[in-house]
Amino acid sequence: MKTLIGGAAAAVLGIIGMSIWWKPFLQLLAGSIPAVLLLGGGLAIYLGFDELKDTWQGKKEEEAGQSSKEEGAEKYKKEVDDLKEEVQTLKEEGK
Repeated sequence: MKTLIGGAAAAVLGIIGMSIWWKPFLQLLAGSIPAVLLLGGGLAIYLGFDELKDTWQGKKEEEAGQSSKEEGAEKYKKEVDDLKEEVQTLKEEGK
């Protein structure tokens, strides 16, 4: 209940203050818009560059991963062939 009363009082004081200091409020707003745009643009540039770096790094890792995938595939094919031979040997021994 205290929060509701405090919020209502702050809103009423804010409306009264804006009606009294309307021109200074607009000056403050006009002065803060370029600063906010500058900071927001800088943040967007930083995040875009970081994403671009991740993309470049991902392509390098993908190229390196292709060769390791091929090596892994060969390893598994050899292992499967070895297991097939072992199964055939066990079948022949069981007969």
